Amino acid sequence: MAAAEQIKSLIKSFGDGDESRFFATAMQIAASEARKGHTTFAQELKSLIEKAKKGRSETIVDRGKTISISGPKRELNDLIEVFHPKIKLNDMVLDEHVKMSLTRVVQEQRKIELLRKHNLTPRRKLLLTGLPGCGKTMTAQALAGELGLAVFIIRLDGLISKFMGESIAKLRMIFDSMEDHRGVYLFDEFDSIGTHRDQGQDVGEIKRVLNSFLINIEKDQSNSIVISATNLPESLDKALFRRFDDIIRYPLPDVGEIKKVLKKNLSGFSLSTSTSVDKIAKEAVGLSYSDIVRACEEAIKEMIIMGKSKIPVSALLTSIEKRKQ
Repeated sequence: MAAAEQIKSLIKSFGDGDESRFFATAMQIAASEARKGHTTFAQELKSLIEKAKKGRSETIVDRGKTISISGPKRELNDLIEVFHPKIKLNDMVLDEHVKMSLTRVVQEQRKIELLRKHNLTPRRKLLLTGLPGCGKTMTAQALAGELGLAVFIIRLDGLISKFMGESIAKLRMIFDSMEDHRGVYLFDEFDSIGTHRDQGQDVGEIKRVLNSFLINIEKDQSNSIVISATNLPESLDKALFRRFDDIIRYPLPDVGEIKKVLKKNLSGFSLSTSTSVDKIAKEAVGLSYSDIVRACEEAIKEMIIMGKSKIPVSALLTSIEKRKQ
């Protein structure tokens, strides 16, 4: 059975709402059982952990009430995914300049009433740019976690309609929702609607949606945070950039940041050889944060499946190399 300290850690992390620590401790218990030869039980635990991660959902609370989009806006249930994250900025490994920008957003949001008394507007319209896996989507969750708000993820594929005018009406409803329910609204993969209006192929409903977005974000005076995230900033219409209070660019992690990601995701485990984290980090240069996290998870799985007591460095390096290809 699991050690007493692991059980205490499991209960404490659950009580604190520390999801990442909860899953990490559960994985440690699975690894411990595998080392004892209880491979079937260890595999069952691993499967349960993966299933829990995949299907994780939480009750949404806004000012002590369950959020529901009803009445004339019930159509938004098919357009918006809503949840209440627990992660904070300190749970993320970020470039120093990115972290400073996000910290300033949080500070201004926490002083929103004071700033408005002086006729000043806090930063709340953000454009996040960078390669996939560098933390843009997680940033929306972390900002919401810092401010105790819900995250509203807009499904852009459900926004575009073949019927003229319907997409614009849906977009207007989303901006109306920002007034009714303060939260962090994320338009992910924004380049799908934010492309240059003068591009030959950009015709019809998408162009109309872009024009409508420009009008709505310009007029929006709600207390919600509006985030647009894109992997392709060069494809965005230039008129978009001046609509945002801040443009935050996410670089790939450097060696120092990679070391932090490795230590965070491998904490509680030992490596099979004396290979330094510095050496492993250098091998991972060029990968995104999410790629490095997945490489760590693959190595931990290998340890559990093979019934080993330490993470095979060879498996970790192989996983890193595969993700570079």
